Amino acid sequence: MPHIITKIDRAVPADIEALSRFGSATIHEAQGRLGALTSRIKPIDRNMALCGPAFTVQSSPRDNIMLQLAIHYAQAGDVIVVSAGEYEEAGSFGDVLGNACLAKGIAGLVTDTGVRDTLSLIRLGLPVFSLSICIKGTVKETLGQINGEIVVGGQVIRPGDVIRGDADGVVTTRREDAAEIAVKCAAREAEEARFIEDYKAGRTIIDVCNLDAVLKAKGLTTDL
Repeated sequence: MPHIITKIDRAVPADIEALSRFGSATIHEAQGRLGALTSRIKPIDRNMALCGPAFTVQSSPRDNIMLQLAIHYAQAGDVIVVSAGEYEEAGSFGDVLGNACLAKGIAGLVTDTGVRDTLSLIRLGLPVFSLSICIKGTVKETLGQINGEIVVGGQVIRPGDVIRGDADGVVTTRREDAAEIAVKCAAREAEEARFIEDYKAGRTIIDVCNLDAVLKAKGLTTDL
């Protein structure tokens, strides 16, 4: 298998757009509580958000040569997703590479290692989600793979799968399931909106969530 695969099947743009309307938590719940990356991976600024097809990178810890190559080969709208061994003590991405990503129209970065130059990256406006913030530099020594199946944050991610990140975290959706999950997200949000209106109208949580039978079955007692 070549080190770099450039031809991948990306999720349908309309499906990506549909999923981008929903938060990461909603997508996670709508697809059966699946796809959530570890909660340790967070945006460097909580106002950052991204949604796009995964452009996957298998890298070695403290080495960013494959990340640099991914920036070269990625297309506009792609989210570069890096598996680097969950190594926190390395700053593998900073403002210079951030500018390179912006120049190409790359939608953002998700990595299970560290990044640096965070104030500059925040000013750039490039969404960056990382395991850590670390000032320690990296080398460019070890070849890995671009656009193979990787594991990041405990989730298997394939090239072209949809990556959605926001203030709450990052979730992945299989590209072939994206349209169906977007429909389920819409249904879930509609149901939650009804719950909110019921609460505003004075209904209780036990009533709205149909908890009475469940609580009785569990033997809940109160002093009422």
